[in-house]
Parts: sequence; C-alpha cells; structure tokens
Amino acid sequence: MISVRFGNNSCSGNQSTLFRCDGCVPRSCVNFPIWFADRNKDCPSLTDMGMSPLFRLESSDADRQRVESALRESVRTSDPYLTDLASHLLLAGGKRLRPMFSVVAAQIAGAPTTEEAVLGGISCELVHLGSLYHDDVMDESPTRRGVETVNAKWGNLQAILAGDFLLSRASEIAASLGTEVAGLLARTIGRLCEGQIEELRHTYNVARPVDSYLSSISGKTASLYATSARIGGIVSKFDRSIVDALTAYGEAYGMVFQIVDDLLDLSATDEELGKPSGHDMVEGVYTLPVLHTLASGGVPARELADVLGKPLDSVEKDKALAIVRSNGGIESTLKIAEAYVREAQDVSRVFPNSAATLALREAPAALLATVTDR
Repeated sequence: MISVRFGNNSCSGNQSTLFRCDGCVPRSCVNFPIWFADRNKDCPSLTDMGMSPLFRLESSDADRQRVESALRESVRTSDPYLTDLASHLLLAGGKRLRPMFSVVAAQIAGAPTTEEAVLGGISCELVHLGSLYHDDVMDESPTRRGVETVNAKWGNLQAILAGDFLLSRASEIAASLGTEVAGLLARTIGRLCEGQIEELRHTYNVARPVDSYLSSISGKTASLYATSARIGGIVSKFDRSIVDALTAYGEAYGMVFQIVDDLLDLSATDEELGKPSGHDMVEGVYTLPVLHTLASGGVPARELADVLGKPLDSVEKDKALAIVRSNGGIESTLKIAEAYVREAQDVSRVFPNSAATLALREAPAALLATVTDR
C-alpha cells in the first residue's frame, strides 16, 4: 500500500479523503499508481487540489461544495435529455479552478464568500465547459475526464447545441449580476474565440511568430482567468484599482497555466500525462518551446523544421520531441513562465493583507513548480 500526501490531505488506501486532479474523475480514496495513470488530456498541470494554495483556505471545502451544487443546479432543465447532455462533462469532475478564482478574489478583504461571487464563478466555469464541448467536436475527441465526450456518445450536433446551451446559461447568470458582468462575460467569450482562431490559422506553420502564440493563449486561456478574478472584485464592490489589479493578476496566472500545460505536453512522459506526449505537435499546434527551438538556429532548428509542417507519425514525433527537449526550448520557455509568475506576484502586492491574498500570491509559483519540481 502506498501512502500519498498532498498539501494537508493524505490517503493510505483505506480512507475517505476526496482527491481530484484537474479534469479527473473523482475518487473516494486514491491508490496512487491508479490515480496517476488516470490522468488524461484535461489534466495538463499534473496537480491535485491539495497542491494549489487556492484550495487550502479555511473555507475552501465549503466553497467548493457551494460551487459544485450551484453548477449542477445551473444545468438542470425541464428536458431530461438536455439535462443529461449539459451535465455530462460537469458530472465527470474537474478542479473548478475558475470559479474558485472568483471566490478567492472576493475574499481578499477578509469578507466571507457571497452568493454573487459563487454565481460569478459559475458563469465562468460554464463558459469553460461550453468551450470544451466545442473543442471536442473540432478535435474529434473520444474521451475527456475519463468519460466519453458528448460528441462521441450523442453526436456532433448534440455536442454543439449542448455547448451553446452552457454558454447561454453562463450569459443568463452573468446578466443576473448586472450589466457590467454581463458585458464582461460576453467580451470574454469573444476573446476565447479570437484566441482559438489565432491558433487555428497557424496550424502546421513552422514560421509562427511568438507573438501569435502569446496572443492566442491570452485569448483562449488567460482571458477567462482574468474575468473570473475581475468578477470576484466587481461583485464585492472593491475599488476600481483593486478590480483592475485582480484582472491583471488573473491574466498573468492564466498565461502561466497555459505555458505549464504546453511545457508538460513536451517534457512529461506518456505515463505522467496519461496520454501520448507531444500531442500538440502532432496536431500542428506549435507552442512556445517548439517556437524557441525553431528560432534558435543551427542544425537542430533545421532538423526540427524539416520534421514539422505536417502530421507526424510516431517516429517523427519522437525525433521532434528529442530535439525540443535537448536544445534549450524548455529552458527558454521556463524563463517566460517565470516572468509571468513575477508579474502576478507583483500586481498582488496592492491587495489587502489577508489569507486569500497570500493564497493568490503563492498560486502562480506553485503552478510552475509542477514543471520545475518534477
């Protein structure tokens, strides 16, 4: 029997402690090798809840329960079939990091969690879930979070419409919080689309500029973290300077989150990821480590460029991974991630002194450590 300790939680195989990794199916008790092998395409950071400072606050367990309950209620409809479609991925689990961003952001002045902060976070999580439904259709993904995708189980048309339904529910909830939140969420959905389009238009492009990559992940990932944190500040009626600082913090954290995801896709093993490494390269999505390697010049860069630019077979993928891993692409990307960590930490210094502020300040470095401490 293997004993596992994550943060303040531990499990030796006969306890009832609940663990989740980002995107994994919940388990009442975790035997480490089984849990580790269960990681899938939606577990990019190889983290569990106990590792993030955001989930170690005194109220975190209760807040998560409120978020989970509100999420399930938000997708319940009078049509059982639509309810099944809309709740399918939600019931498969998830870390709920985006709604917890709203909740923790709202706590930086020391006040308890409000219903408005929970609802604001729910609206962001529903946008995230809706985007995953659409992503799975585009990627023709058969599984996510350890279960069949909606498109695999019910078909593409149902998946698209269910994703649209989740976006509509997100908009409805945001509107209940006021016109500012409603407009903010609408703009964020637009930014998600812009970021995804920017990525798609550079598929298999070995000359993709770094600015294109940064713009893409700012839109498709960081914008929703920024909005989650901003909503927490808006519904708490913080001064505009604090609301803007929370937004900048969320944006920087989101950049770290996506860069870590991309680093792990190229540096972690298949066993660690629970899926084949190098998936992005195979799909023609060239992330920062690849772009830095291509820009480094010399023989490795030329060899990598010769391999890329088209779908890869397993031999070509292994060759490309070896080049990226051994020619500075990983190291140079870590420096960019570290800069965003510092940016998030610096902007958090204007927040009031509180346990929530400390958790926010520690979270970006803890996230990056999932790569550097491997």
